[in-house]
Amino acid sequence: MDTQKIALVTGGSRGLGRNMVVNLAKKGIDIVLTYNTNRQEAEKVVAEIESLGQKAIAFQLDTGNVKSFDGFIQQVGEHLREKTGSPNIDFLINNAGTALYAPFADTTEEQVDAMFNIHYKGVFFLTQKALPFINDGGRIINISSGLARFAFVGSAGYGAMKGAVEVLTRYLAKELGPRGIAANVVAPGAIETDFGGGQVRDNKDVNDHVAGVTALGRAGLPDDIGGVVAFLCTEEARWINGQRIEVSGGMML
Repeated sequence: MDTQKIALVTGGSRGLGRNMVVNLAKKGIDIVLTYNTNRQEAEKVVAEIESLGQKAIAFQLDTGNVKSFDGFIQQVGEHLREKTGSPNIDFLINNAGTALYAPFADTTEEQVDAMFNIHYKGVFFLTQKALPFINDGGRIINISSGLARFAFVGSAGYGAMKGAVEVLTRYLAKELGPRGIAANVVAPGAIETDFGGGQVRDNKDVNDHVAGVTALGRAGLPDDIGGVVAFLCTEEARWINGQRIEVSGGMML
């Protein structure tokens, strides 16, 4: 009998992350999710996953604070060892992130540092520190953005960090291949969530513009993304490696 698979998803308490963990649970995968500040929302997601018949737990983590990672990994490992007999996970989904909308000419050093710490450095070192606890044959999925392929004014700082993560993912695929660990990127287009103050969801002009430049004629929804991430954690996706999968409905083609 197969051992129970476990996914660690950062930023799993809201938006796309929430949709990802629900879709993973529907595929029979247990969940460790992180939240930054809102424990109450995280506990609601844990309850939702448990209602689907899977185990789940939420831990606080600021993915921009690398110094906290050792303690976090230890905490997760102790919990899993107690519950399963092993501290290991099978899937790492680096999803947590924040938005930045600022013209290139006005972007500050502090803003770039924040983007770097959360979207690149945090992904780099959380993955590095989790590596000893990812089972051979596991998967790493890094969440990027359509903004790493096409340019929207005001997204230079954010889009550039996502571009860096995409290159990093190919290196992970190459270096972790001997352990049978596949690494891929999922790059959503513009999605209706509370991300970035809910801009795509709540600003009609932005939503209309996105729909107008998308081949399928609408902005994305969280439900468009979570299932793709869950699929990449299935046996059917075993031969997908080192790839960038854009899930944008054909945006800016």
